Amino acid sequence: MTQVSTPDVVQRYLDHLTVERGSARNTVASYRRDLERYTGFLAGRGVHSLAEVSETDVREFLVSLRKGDRDDGVPGLADSSVARTLVATRGFHKFAAAEGIVAEDVAHAVRPPKAPRRLPKALSVDEVLAILEAAGAPDHPRALRDRAMLELLYSCGARISEVTALDVDDLDTEHRAVVLRGKGGKERIVPVGRPAIAAVDAYLVRGRPALAKRGTPALFLNIRGGRLSRQSAWQVLVDAAARAGVDKDVSPHTLRHSFATHLLDGGADVRVVQELLGHSSVTTTQVYTLVTVNTMREVYATAHPRAR
Repeated sequence: MTQVSTPDVVQRYLDHLTVERGSARNTVASYRRDLERYTGFLAGRGVHSLAEVSETDVREFLVSLRKGDRDDGVPGLADSSVARTLVATRGFHKFAAAEGIVAEDVAHAVRPPKAPRRLPKALSVDEVLAILEAAGAPDHPRALRDRAMLELLYSCGARISEVTALDVDDLDTEHRAVVLRGKGGKERIVPVGRPAIAAVDAYLVRGRPALAKRGTPALFLNIRGGRLSRQSAWQVLVDAAARAGVDKDVSPHTLRHSFATHLLDGGADVRVVQELLGHSSVTTTQVYTLVTVNTMREVYATAHPRAR
């Protein structure tokens, strides 16, 4: 069997994910970071060929992730991050075995630590509205863009990457719907609320023309006229939350969590919420029902005379 360097196999695997599996760019980038960490660990053990890797190497790699490096002050990763890294590592070894690069899949029997089930952090409706109102002065092109983007994030429960990837033609303002492209390139049509449509219309009329310095189909533009990046969109939300006085860790996923929680609080069926969020399994969506159950318990405990 031909000896192939581990980094070369990593690149072949990433190409496989991109071309044959159609994995999202962010997913491939995440896998690249995880596998670079893995190959660095192997190199530190003097292992430079994938054929030399044993199951023990894979298991000790996981141990190293959890422990970190105390001498260098590097903290260990959370169980959820270790589990994610192992997904990349197992997929890599499975690919190498299937391609005949190695004789066996040495990572097949390695299992990740069971990550604790964490409840999503949702904002109250009042907190969300305060953030939307704090997007900026309505007469400034960037403020119009920021308000439209945040309204759309919350109205659709979209991922930040889905919103920044939108083109103008993806939004149907007449029928109040938008086409979102989720993980794996899967498309879904999601309804859009009237406030979000109004904010987008205002941006398209009074904001986007001032930002559009060159021809581009992108809906949300940066100050140079190109597509707004995920990082910049994230910062827009963080800045708006700070101006609104929302003293919580706020991220684009916070609005997505809030969207789902508020729908379920309002009586929406979990299957409908699953479709709106673009979850492939209802099990992923059901974690939000735990949030609403906890809220009901708190209300019951404070309001019922014989709850305690």
